Amino acid sequence: MDVPPPDPQKLLAQWMEWERGEVPPGRVMSNLKTGGLRTLLEQLGAAVPDESEAPAPVSTTASDSGTSVGAGG
Repeated sequence: MDVPPPDPQKLLAQWMEWERGEVPPGRVMSNLKTGGLRTLLEQLGAAVPDESEAPAPVSTTASDSGTSVGAGG
């Protein structure tokens, strides 16, 4: 039997039902599991580059650019 791909919008709707208090936690966990949340998370995790391979983040704050901010003489 082929399992359909996870539907992120449907999973979000199920999560939001829980946040609004419409379903108990056990029911939402069951819905998320049968809806393919694990598969979706695995796909997203595989699409993110490994942190050891990612370049260092670039800071854009004034203090990092060598300029001073505030009163000076």
